[in-house]
Amino acid sequence: MKVGDRVRVKDSVVVYHHPEHRNQPFDIKGTEGDVIGIATQWRERPVSANLPILVQFSKKFKAHLRENELEII
Repeated sequence: MKVGDRVRVKDSVVVYHHPEHRNQPFDIKGTEGDVIGIATQWRERPVSANLPILVQFSKKFKAHLRENELEII
């Protein structure tokens, strides 16, 4: 997976920061977005992030996810 790939959430993932459902549980399974970043380095040092893939779903909504929660489309 790399920056620019179009992806879909394949597993049930509940988030609480969706702009239309603020502070309420919202399942983003099946939602499509674009990979805009991968957290492998911070200040030129390698990091091992728990949720390394940053996906932009809409103008106001992005989320960090695991690679096994996504599928490339």
